[in-house]
Amino acid sequence: MKVVLIQDLIDYLHSIAPNHFQESYDNAGLIVGDAKSKVNGVIVSLDCTEEVVDEAIFLGANVIVCHHPIVFKGLKRFNGSNYVERTVMKAIKHDVAIFAIHTNLDNVLKHGVNEMIACRLALEHLEILRPNLQMDSSGAVGAGILGNLPYDLETVAFFDILKKVMNLKVIKHTSICHNVVKKISICGGAGSFLLTDAIKSGSQAFITSDYKYHEFFDAENKIIIIDIGHFESERFTIDLLYTLISNNFTTFAAHMTKIITNPVKYY
Repeated sequence: MKVVLIQDLIDYLHSIAPNHFQESYDNAGLIVGDAKSKVNGVIVSLDCTEEVVDEAIFLGANVIVCHHPIVFKGLKRFNGSNYVERTVMKAIKHDVAIFAIHTNLDNVLKHGVNEMIACRLALEHLEILRPNLQMDSSGAVGAGILGNLPYDLETVAFFDILKKVMNLKVIKHTSICHNVVKKISICGGAGSFLLTDAIKSGSQAFITSDYKYHEFFDAENKIIIIDIGHFESERFTIDLLYTLISNNFTTFAAHMTKIITNPVKYY
């Protein structure tokens, strides 16, 4: 039976979302660990926290594949003064690798974060909302996604479907300036930078997260901004990565984390 190294896992995931597709501010890739080590098991999570490292240790998994990088900025000290340092220290101490696949997974059309949302909504004729021709001249790489519902849908009915398929308790939205929706723009995570693109596309609704109060005014009654929450918009990325890994590797166990890493709570 072939031994699978961490590098083999990385190469496979990068075949889906190449590392050079990540944004310049990002820190995706192997953050902790030796790429030449054997994979004994994988935990897939949206975030890497101390609790997720504990979960990996308990399950005997030596790799955490997460969407959000635990380290964004340079660390000058490792003395456990914050959750980032504590998480990294625990992972190193217990020989648990941490690999992040972040904006590179956001920026691909096939098997990407946004396609996962679009498929749950049964959107058709998917395309990249803002193609990045510098990354890929074919136009199938870039930020956000655009698609059509199979049929026109009353906006309130669409809200109900969205809440159901994305497992939402609540959504925030601007005024219902379109009573019927069909064309939908999506950006998992913080997507306010794509509002102009969503409007230009002719979308009636734009699903994203992390909108600030005054940014909601920018809809200008041209589009319905729907803020579903950051964790909520990306939660099914865990399912995506788990499915990809478990379908392509059979020599180790893959697990979806049971830890809810969302730092935002609702009452």
